[in-house]
Amino acid sequence: MRVREGLVTDRDPAIVIEGLCKRYGEKRALDGFDLTVGAGTVQGLLGPNGAGKTTAVRIMSTLLRPDGGRVEVAGADVRTRAAEVRARIGLLGQNAAVDEELGGRQNLEMFGRLHHLGARRAGARADELLARFGLADAGSKAVAKYSGGMRRRLDLAASLIRRPRVLFLDEPTTGLDPRGRAEVWDAVRSLVDGGTTVLLTTQYLEEADQLADRIAVIDRGRVVAEGTADELKSRTGGDRIDVVLRDAAQLARVAALLPGEVRMDEDRRMVSAAVADRTAALTGTVRALAAAGIEAEDIALRRPTLDEAFLHLTKGAAA
Repeated sequence: MRVREGLVTDRDPAIVIEGLCKRYGEKRALDGFDLTVGAGTVQGLLGPNGAGKTTAVRIMSTLLRPDGGRVEVAGADVRTRAAEVRARIGLLGQNAAVDEELGGRQNLEMFGRLHHLGARRAGARADELLARFGLADAGSKAVAKYSGGMRRRLDLAASLIRRPRVLFLDEPTTGLDPRGRAEVWDAVRSLVDGGTTVLLTTQYLEEADQLADRIAVIDRGRVVAEGTADELKSRTGGDRIDVVLRDAAQLARVAALLPGEVRMDEDRRMVSAAVADRTAALTGTVRALAAAGIEAEDIALRRPTLDEAFLHLTKGAAA
């Protein structure tokens, strides 16, 4: 039993979705979408543009009604108990929600009053969140003068005014530079350490790799693969060997020397192949290149990247 007197226990899933469907005319944005998210974890949701990620988040956050299926968030059904769901969640969308003419503290106080906190409680909560996200010294400064990372952290703080059980982050670092993204990542990690459940949609695969405990790959409105980042990477065929050449004209010759499925990247002058035995593959490749008189600029063994896993999984789903 997930719900006990309207509350969710630490052992209960924070999100349960079964057979979720949503149509826009003849287009099926979600077509049998299933997902279970454990409490106090970060769940990544990856997919190409138009796969249904944002539609799923809008339904989970009660901004859109589903056409079919069941969705339960923080112990409440989004259809029948939408007000309870909204009281237990936070949402950080793709676009900034703060007022750039106001200061950081003024923004958070305003959000507190909108959530029916009294003036004193709103002010105290604003100070607490500014300190938590490293913005205390900039609290009186107009948001227009904030950096991208600071502004996004303030957005994140605003979504936490009501101490939500579940926080939805819809592509939270789009447009940020690497430093700004790292600032937001650190803020998200601190939230999860405090027990918040986070559902993260992103187009940055590195972001999912860094933050998510588990990742669901969505394509054509349904989950096509789910697991940890390492589990998803392993589906591409294990370790790989990369050979970078001095002369791109030699790519085809090297591809013929490597075993199994081989990929060529002309721009990077690189040939890559999946391998089963790391040591044997490395020594065998070095000997084969030497025997063929081909000079390599670099030879490296590595694990598959999440980018490769994502392309492999969504390619299979499309086929």
